[in-house]
Amino acid sequence: MEAGVVGVDASRARSRVLVVGAGVVGLTTAVRIRQAGYEVVVAADRFAPDITSVVAGALWEWPPAVCGHHRDEASLARSKSWCMTSYRRFRQLAQDSGTGVYLRPAVFYFRSPVERDPVEYRKMVELRRHVDGFRRDPALAADNGVDPAAGVRDAYTYLAPMVDTDVYLDWLLDQAKNAGCEVVRARVDGDLADREHDIRAAFDADAIVNCTGLGSVALTGEAMYPLRGALIHAYNDGRSMPRLTAAHCMAFDHTVGGQNMVFIVPRGADRLVLGGLVEPDEWDTDLGYDTYPPIRDMLTRCQQFLPALRDVTLLADRPVRVGLRPARAGGVRLDHQPGTRIVHNIGHGGSGVTLSWGCADEVVTLLDRLPASGRAA
Repeated sequence: MEAGVVGVDASRARSRVLVVGAGVVGLTTAVRIRQAGYEVVVAADRFAPDITSVVAGALWEWPPAVCGHHRDEASLARSKSWCMTSYRRFRQLAQDSGTGVYLRPAVFYFRSPVERDPVEYRKMVELRRHVDGFRRDPALAADNGVDPAAGVRDAYTYLAPMVDTDVYLDWLLDQAKNAGCEVVRARVDGDLADREHDIRAAFDADAIVNCTGLGSVALTGEAMYPLRGALIHAYNDGRSMPRLTAAHCMAFDHTVGGQNMVFIVPRGADRLVLGGLVEPDEWDTDLGYDTYPPIRDMLTRCQQFLPALRDVTLLADRPVRVGLRPARAGGVRLDHQPGTRIVHNIGHGGSGVTLSWGCADEVVTLLDRLPASGRAA
């Protein structure tokens, strides 16, 4: 399954777009722009595995995500359309094991009937009209071996894309290259708007698409902040415990206090990721299982919730991954900056994978609306 160029418009073919950033958002955007017929150069100073996207939980969700920190209504409304574009694309990609995308049951549990939380109830009512395999049944907790002490009172399930980020980011980079994108390791510094002419000239580009996540703090002065998260990687090969074939999640609950999110997701053919943490405004990623108690607590919380995990075996090599979700107070920024030839696609928080294909399509629409312009001299 390769990314080709289809429906090339002559005006697009003469335009060259610089995509800054090579995470899941940047690479997906580059692929879609190239498929639309533009020339594309991707510039980034870091690539997988040294990017936040590789650390991501990468479970497709209807907004808001289980990490639950961002609930800006205007942004969420747009996100719902974006996530469905991604859902349809991931459903196709799951037919090819080489992509690292899988379509598996995801079960979401609640401490009280969903109707008691207006946000969660609306989320359930909306998503059940759009996803495959939806079923609401409080008995899902007992059927899946959830400890009764967890206090689950309601649950629902549906088929959700789950992405093995190690495989997927490599596949996505190959897609960009195979489609004809030029990929360079380079650092873009300074204010994008102030330095637009010089940056476009350096890359011989007609337009710039900013997909730098938290890097936008330096490039735009954007009011963004990290939502630090962590995942524990374990074996899911059926040797030390029964093999899990579904995800099990309980959303972060602001009313409970402390870290209380449960995130148990099968990854690839024989791995499992366990989480998670939601720590706003924390930048340090040098955390380990033996040095940071909340990570040990995270594993204990998952094991208490799902006793089948009591004999789980952690990966010997790099069992803990820590990353910074690129959060923004107003949610995703996806717009054309007036007076420039710059499009921003940033602020996805914990939903970069979920929103990636939908946001990429909108970037193409914004580029198509830019007036014709020669490349920077």
